[in-house]
Amino acid sequence: MGPNGVFSKFLETGNVPSFILWGPPGVGKTTLAKLVANHLQRPFYTLSAVTSGVKDVREVIETARKNSLFQPKSAFLFIDEIHRFNKSQQDSLLGAVEQGIVTLIGATTENPSFEVISPLLSRCQVYILKSMNDEELQTLLTRAITTDEELQKRNITVSQTSALFKFSGGDARKLLNILDIIVGASDGDIDITDEYVTECLQQNIALYDKNGEQHYDVISAFIKSVRGSDPNAAIYYLARMLAGGEEPRFIARRLVILASEDIGLANPNALLLANACFDTVHKIGMPEARITLAETTIYLATSPKSNSAYMAINEALAFVNNDTTNRPVPLHLRNAPTRLMSEAGYGKDYKYAHDYAGGFVNQEFMPETLVGHQFYRPNVQNQQEQKIAERINSLWNGKYK
Repeated sequence: MGPNGVFSKFLETGNVPSFILWGPPGVGKTTLAKLVANHLQRPFYTLSAVTSGVKDVREVIETARKNSLFQPKSAFLFIDEIHRFNKSQQDSLLGAVEQGIVTLIGATTENPSFEVISPLLSRCQVYILKSMNDEELQTLLTRAITTDEELQKRNITVSQTSALFKFSGGDARKLLNILDIIVGASDGDIDITDEYVTECLQQNIALYDKNGEQHYDVISAFIKSVRGSDPNAAIYYLARMLAGGEEPRFIARRLVILASEDIGLANPNALLLANACFDTVHKIGMPEARITLAETTIYLATSPKSNSAYMAINEALAFVNNDTTNRPVPLHLRNAPTRLMSEAGYGKDYKYAHDYAGGFVNQEFMPETLVGHQFYRPNVQNQQEQKIAERINSLWNGKYK
């Protein structure tokens, strides 16, 4: 947003690609979209993914198509909560975006990588907006008190802001709503203190805000409690998320990741259960899904832990991404679909493991310059991977240590 920022360039040049604004509520996604459209004086159509269907999308696109005969620049189509559009609804946007009939602006509180189809996502820039900090909230508070006609009539003193900003959770809209509540709670002069704000709100509305700062804090505590093998803490944070209206599929997705990243080969059944949980949550929804989520959370929290697979792929990727050496695949591991390739030695001397006792034969699979290099290191502190380590050592005669 600064002088050299991408949005400033949009306003200067008028060249605006389709883009998606990703961030929590109350950070200005809709306002930012309208600002760009108003400054460039281009048509601005708005749809809400909550209430609109494919028919609504097509009607807006057709209107934009007709108006494009009189407009040199494409209209903006703003879709709020675009993550709530299903695949067919998102597919209906593709043609218009590709042809330049509309410039799409999407707003979402969910990670677009998971919620927006790949063909549409590849045609959009993604810009991440963050929650407002206390300094920015203070600016909004001061502006509201000094410029709003109704608030100017009240003698408002701001003695403390900790509770006000805490309950706002970085959400500008929530800050102004809370200000409206506490001002409407009494007549006459108002002294804003932490105690007064808490009394007016009566209950802690920031206990869990699924779209604000608490979202990130609580899901982090949930993940770390499962990883730390504390089922009681994990269930507590699960309850906070569910009571706060968190999307159950988001929680189920995190459990699948946990099963792979933190439990892994120490208990491979954890991934099967987490996947079953993910499918079940999709099928039955709330409130029954809470039982499946609780069962899986407890199972994962009480399961032995290993991140050996997670560490192995990270180490291998880091090696590959920084490796400038040409490491050809050994000839005996290559396919030989043509006579020329066969004559060149492709596939020669390859030993088919199932032809040997125990389904194993000692042959080299690594490139010549990586013989004996170890990426996977079994976590021998748990019983399951201790067995894996023993089998690897037995088969390879200590080659990988």
